[in-house]
This record gives sequence, structure tokens and C-alpha cells, in this order.
Amino acid sequence: MIDKLKISVYAICKNEEKFVKRWVESMSEADEIFVTDTGSSDGTAELLKEAGVNVQSIALEEWRFDTARNISLGFVSEDTDICVCTDLDEVFEKGWREKLEKAWVKGETTRARYGYTWSFKKDGTPDVTFILDKIHARKGYKWVHPVHEILKYENGAERFTKTDIQLNHYPDSAKSRGQYLPLLELSVKEDPNDDRNVHYLGREYMFYGQWDKCIETLKRHLILPSAVWLDERSASMRYIARCYRAKGDFKNASVWLYRAIAEAPYLREPYVETAYLAYLEKNWEKVYFMVNEALKIKNRPQTYINEGFCWDSTVYDLGAVAAFNLELYQKSLELAEMACAMNPNDERLRDNLEIIKKSVINGNKNMQ
Repeated sequence: MIDKLKISVYAICKNEEKFVKRWVESMSEADEIFVTDTGSSDGTAELLKEAGVNVQSIALEEWRFDTARNISLGFVSEDTDICVCTDLDEVFEKGWREKLEKAWVKGETTRARYGYTWSFKKDGTPDVTFILDKIHARKGYKWVHPVHEILKYENGAERFTKTDIQLNHYPDSAKSRGQYLPLLELSVKEDPNDDRNVHYLGREYMFYGQWDKCIETLKRHLILPSAVWLDERSASMRYIARCYRAKGDFKNASVWLYRAIAEAPYLREPYVETAYLAYLEKNWEKVYFMVNEALKIKNRPQTYINEGFCWDSTVYDLGAVAAFNLELYQKSLELAEMACAMNPNDERLRDNLEIIKKSVINGNKNMQ
């Protein structure tokens, strides 16, 4: 018999009126919905109230995501069994409550894991996906870190449960993430030895094109005693390589990509990035080798480290071009057909496939 559980959703928001209707409908399987509005100037708060949501408005002198989320959590009813933290640009697939109740053991479970699609491709298929864990017990948890905040449990050992719940992210692409960099710098200043946030800061410098700062920060990440997660270490090495590539230093980029492969040889990502670098250098033998090594890896990781382009048509496209230039025409055709099957609306892929089909006999290599 499944225990009766009281489930409450809580969130923070600011100027997200266009998401309100969709989000409330998605969260409506909960018993209660609480939203903390942090200063909307549009109609977000009013629309939420009209939809029956419990809305509280706050103003923080100094913005921090952890502070805002802790205040938001504080508004949730004390008799709630399970707290579900989401953002207004996220949507649960239907039936999530039933799946949660089946997996949760009252009095034992403290936190739940579930599937999360962070981004989608233009054709609507998932791009970056990983496992998330922002569903938790009402007691014992608090949020920490100014940005990229995480849940910290203060009542002993956590007891996780795995669910089949799926949450999807549909962000506003026009919304600025300008506050992330200063908040990450603050986070690292507060705790210089937190390897996770040092990694995130280095990645953020990369996003901003601050190549030297990224390289310096991620090299520091790699020497931290707590930086032991191989997947993340490999990612830091890949990001360092991207920065060197952007600076035109392909030699150092290659060195760091080989280090990334050695650090986590079970991940497809460093092989694909090495193949791409070799593609830019027109080193077809290296491209072809790296593509084949990448394709040996069948299981996509369930962490945020995975890169969408390593699991779509890109790897087959790189392989097709390399094989064609190596005059391995039949293999080129097979890889090009796979690329087109995965991305049938890409005109360049279709054109390349026709070139391979029509030109293998006379050796015409006018591929794009």
C-alpha cells in the first residue's frame, strides 16, 4: 500500500508571465504550489495568484540564488512530506506525482532523482540531458552557494530513490545570464577550495570568451585535492583545449584533448572534440580514428557533463568527411547515411550524401 503523501511545489521567479499557465498546469498534480516572486515588473505574480498559487513577494538587497531558494522553501507548509523545487521555465511530463509516490518511502526516503532535459535541438529532440535531484524531504535541507546552488542535508545520511519522472527545460533564450559570472566569482571567493564551483567558474569564463582566465581557473581546478570526479576533470581539460583552439594554439589544444581522453577514456566527448580539432587541421587519418573510437562508446552519461553534439549527427558527419578524403568511399557512404538519418533536415548533410553517391567513381571531392 502506498503511503498518502503531501507534496508541495516551490519556486522562485521574476518576470516570467509567459510561462505561468504552462508551469501551473504541469505542477497541478501537487497538493500545494508556492512561488516566491523576487521583483517582477510584469504580470507574473498576478497571473500566479489568479491560478490559485500561493505567492509571496520579496526583495533582496544582494541577490543570491541560495538565499532566495531558502526563503522560498520557508514558505512551504510544515506538514509537507515532499518538496519539489522547479523553475517556471520547466515542465514535468504528466503522471509525475504517481511515479514519485511509488518510489518514495515515507519516513525513509529523503531525496529523489529524476530525468532532466536541459536543452533541445531545433527539431525538438533532446540535446543535453542528465539526472536531477531537486525533490526532497521537508526537513533537514537548505540551499548553499550564490549560484549553481545545491541542496545540503544536515540530518545525517541522505537516502535517495530513483524515479521515472521526466522534467523538461524550455528557457527564455533572450533572458540574460549576466549575473552568473559575478556570482560564481563570489562563490569561489567564499570557498576557494570548492572544486565544483571552481570548475563552473572556469567554464563561465569560457562562455564569455575570457580564454586566459578560463585556462588559469581550470588548471587550478585540476590540482584541487577534492577534484577527483574523472568526468568533470576530463571536461575541464576539454574546456582548456577549447580555449587554446580559440587562441589559435592547436598544439596545446591537442595536448589537452589527449589528456582529457586519458582521464576518462570511457566518455565519448573528448574523442569527438579531438576529431573536430583534427578536422580543422584536415588530418583525416586522425579524424577517422577518433570517430571510430567515439562510436565504440554506446552509453550516454547521465550527468550534466555530456555534450549533445557528441550524440547526434556530428560524429557521423565528421567520419563521413574523413573517410571520403581517405578514399574509403563505402564507409563514407555508410556514415553519411547515418548522419542524414539522424538529421534529415540539414541541407549540407544531404548535399554531401549526394556528392558521395554520385562522385565516388570519378573521385570528385567537392564536399562541404
